[in-house]
Amino acid sequence: HAGRSTRTIVIAGVPAGLLQDDVMADILTIHFQMSRNNGGDVEEVTYPTRNKGVAYITFEDQEVVESVLKKDQHLLQDKRLPRHYRLTVTRYCDNVSSSLIHLTML
Repeated sequence: HAGRSTRTIVIAGVPAGLLQDDVMADILTIHFQMSRNNGGDVEEVTYPTRNKGVAYITFEDQEVVESVLKKDQHLLQDKRLPRHYRLTVTRYCDNVSSSLIHLTML
């Protein structure tokens, strides 16, 4: 079983303040479980986080991370949302290592 960080992606562009946090987490879960979004089984959604509009999603399998990242664009859509929102999807482990690099450069 791959380490947690390698099974986690960072989602930016989550429309903050429109819906209750648990509802938004639910919409994100549904989006990233759909096969048409190259998704798969979601283990956990972390939302809200300390950063506004950012969520962490951990999948059961690392392969899902790879396929989700291959998709050109992720448009978050749900009948509870007023419109479609484009999400930015990045690897969690990349974000962590790049922030560490920035710290060592300071």
